[in-house]
Amino acid sequence: MNINILIVDDELSMREFLSILLEREGYDVAVAACAADALQMMENAPFDMVLSDVSMPGLSGIDLLARIKAKTPETAVLMLTAFSTAEQAVEAMKLGAYDYICKPFKNEEVKQLVKNALEKQGLKRENFILKQNVSERDSFCGIIGKSPHMRELFDMIQKVAASPSSVLILGESGTGKELVARSVHTCSSRAAKPFVAVNCGAIPENLIESELFGHKKGSFTDAVSDRPGLFEQAEGGTLFLDEIGELPLLLQSKLLRVLQEREFKRVGDSQTRKADVRIISASNRNLEEQTRNGGFREDLFYRINVVQLVLPPLRERIEDIPVLVEYFCRKYQSGGQATPVTITPGALKALVNYHFPGNIRELENYIERSLILDPAAISEVTLPKQLLASHTSLLSDDCDIPESGMMLEPLLEELEKKYLLKALEKTGGAKKKAGELLGMSFRSFRYRLAKFGLDSGDE
Repeated sequence: MNINILIVDDELSMREFLSILLEREGYDVAVAACAADALQMMENAPFDMVLSDVSMPGLSGIDLLARIKAKTPETAVLMLTAFSTAEQAVEAMKLGAYDYICKPFKNEEVKQLVKNALEKQGLKRENFILKQNVSERDSFCGIIGKSPHMRELFDMIQKVAASPSSVLILGESGTGKELVARSVHTCSSRAAKPFVAVNCGAIPENLIESELFGHKKGSFTDAVSDRPGLFEQAEGGTLFLDEIGELPLLLQSKLLRVLQEREFKRVGDSQTRKADVRIISASNRNLEEQTRNGGFREDLFYRINVVQLVLPPLRERIEDIPVLVEYFCRKYQSGGQATPVTITPGALKALVNYHFPGNIRELENYIERSLILDPAAISEVTLPKQLLASHTSLLSDDCDIPESGMMLEPLLEELEKKYLLKALEKTGGAKKKAGELLGMSFRSFRYRLAKFGLDSGDE
């Protein structure tokens, strides 16, 4: 999806400079020489973001900001000025500006602020759409779920967000660890500041120190200029270190020092810089085992693991699958199609029976693929063969959807109940083994038995 940005400044050179800078980042850019022109342009076309000078002939940037927020509050606005005052900054923030930047500014600073503002505004917009389509009880900060696991997670996020402590998010690939990290940031007092994410396993080992801490010009061959690292970009906000278990031991040592001392140095620089950043880490590895094997520093593990959030795999929260399917159907419906997508009984059975090694990311992929093949329905024809081959029917073969429609929830409850009883039958009533057979913990299995009045209380 193209992102449209409007630049409003009475200086031609500034309009041209910002246009080139942001177009190189892949954004679609339009320009206006005054606030009146900008308002006219916004009548004719929507913009995701506006970068506006404060001091302009006619309507000021502050006046423009107020009118934008009154008419299209979802539009992100970044204010620019050569004459910074505390009063202007406070007024702009009160009116809903994302941030306030003084001229002259650094290119990287502008690019990062634009990226952060668009990400935050996108999350707000996505949450608004979800509240229209999915029950409010089934979503939290863009995370979809109604299972006990997810309700507990939503409660934990709100409690954790209120503290400044480091957070470690554990879960298999595709379970939504970054989305949880963003939720913690959004619910915290740092929400107005940047959220910066980095995948530690995606950066070459020889570049990751520079990526995290920045570097000084001439510190190595390709260091042609001073460059701030991710810690500086996240100043005052949150730095999300995804797949932290991939960090080399030497970098783990340097990261530990930053967490302990709250300061760091750029590569090749003698100047010490303060780090006012909250660290949220994530891993799909068993970090405790990695620590025992010498692949991860024990002291760093305890430093990042002050609070732990665990995301269950999708196979342990099958009651969330219908809600997720509904959300992804609405997300990928072509052309704003208003008619609900239908799902055949066979397709539904295949989805709830599948073990989803790729978790939510895999489910989303299947729904998007299905709607490309048939925008009106998800069926055995539109789902991949490997998914269909993995499921066995637990319902009668003659099940059908009557012309008058049907209630999906009772069907899923019956399906879940049959799974539980079948697992107990196969294990001779051993609940722990039955839970393992269904890929869930003993606690989760017991909860489901109790939900249907099947739990005798014994082990």
